[in-house]
Amino acid sequence: MARDVVVVGSINADLVVQVERHPLPGETLLGRTSVVLPGGKGANQAVAAARLGADVAMVGAVGEDVNATTALSGLRDAGVDLAHVHTVDAPTGLAVVTLSDDGENTIVVVPGANAAVGERVVDGAADLVTGARVCVVQAEIPLATVAHVARLADAGGTRLVLNVAPAAELPLETVVAADPLVVNEHEAATLLGRRFADAGDAARELAARGVRSVVVTLGAGGVVGVEDGATWSLPARTVDALDTTGAGDAFVGALAAGIADGLAVEQAAVLATRVAAASVTRLGAQPSYPWRGDDLP
Repeated sequence: MARDVVVVGSINADLVVQVERHPLPGETLLGRTSVVLPGGKGANQAVAAARLGADVAMVGAVGEDVNATTALSGLRDAGVDLAHVHTVDAPTGLAVVTLSDDGENTIVVVPGANAAVGERVVDGAADLVTGARVCVVQAEIPLATVAHVARLADAGGTRLVLNVAPAAELPLETVVAADPLVVNEHEAATLLGRRFADAGDAARELAARGVRSVVVTLGAGGVVGVEDGATWSLPARTVDALDTTGAGDAFVGALAAGIADGLAVEQAAVLATRVAAASVTRLGAQPSYPWRGDDLP
């Protein structure tokens, strides 16, 4: 059966430590609390889409350790199909998140089992990818795999949402397969090889290189996009931020769900902006994502 959204990507356990402020280099601080939550950009995006009512399948890998149970818990709770999530001889991916009182975070990711998400894993799910309305991929798995997913989706006529996060250099043929390409300012600069004073200029330059549609996320600055030659922008929703972890993934997952439901990119971005805003008002990534029918900012 064709899925609304298939996500090929990372699955992590997030170790979240709350501190008053971030430590300086060489400094030791006492944290207030710590908790292990499900995370990983791929899993986060899959959960965000599924909680909005999309029929979602996940392609990825975890280890045989205790963190695998936590890492998969949010996906299971959201009803994501895990038939193509492999168990491999490597530790489950781990992200160490330090969260300060102002809601900002620092994150260190150890890929672990995510490094095993290679082309053979994707080929085993080829029918799933080519039969989906939308395929989503990010850069927390090997970049060769990202390029392979792009080729597979493009050849099969599947709409590809490519989120180049964290920042990475990818071949132009991979980038132009995206519709849309979703990046923040830093990720756009990495792809283009230079920084832009205006995010709209960066989006237009990416479109000029052949990308069918582009979305540049600006955090509290909102979103800028280019689609069919027209530039558009959306303001961020005003909320009291508690934890910004996973907000970008909430945006991408909601964007994919909206596109799979037939919305144009700008229309889907309106929904995604509201979902991302809701997510920062609660602790954690996946646990903070709204369900279909919840009130949104």
